[in-house]
Amino acid sequence: MFSAVAIGFEVIGAVVMVAGFLFAVVLGIRSLLRGEGGHAAYAALRTTLGAAILLGLEVLVAADLVRTITSKPSLEDALILGIIVIIRTILSISIQIEIDGVAPWRRALLTSGGQLLGQAAANDRAASARAAASPAERAE
Repeated sequence: MFSAVAIGFEVIGAVVMVAGFLFAVVLGIRSLLRGEGGHAAYAALRTTLGAAILLGLEVLVAADLVRTITSKPSLEDALILGIIVIIRTILSISIQIEIDGVAPWRRALLTSGGQLLGQAAANDRAASARAAASPAERAE
């Protein structure tokens, strides 16, 4: 039963990363089509993909926790889980620093992968609205 739950979490984590990749590519292409330039498209792609990877890693950590907690408890399993969590935490921190350009403990507000994905979608929506506005409205 619980192994199915852990597998479900692993599938969700992988789907989040793949869907995040596709979402990042779409946002990058939309940015190019709006004429924002390659730098803006690259920034949208990089930020959104990083956020998707962060969110996927968080879900995969949950899968590892479920798998370890529900299996026969052993010191070896706990040690393996600890190593996996440490590696994924280091990866998450590294990705977060790449996205934000600042260490997470130096930011006033912490931002999760899901929040970053939401911000990327909101930024894309706002840019689309600006691009759709008439030249007179943009001048204001």
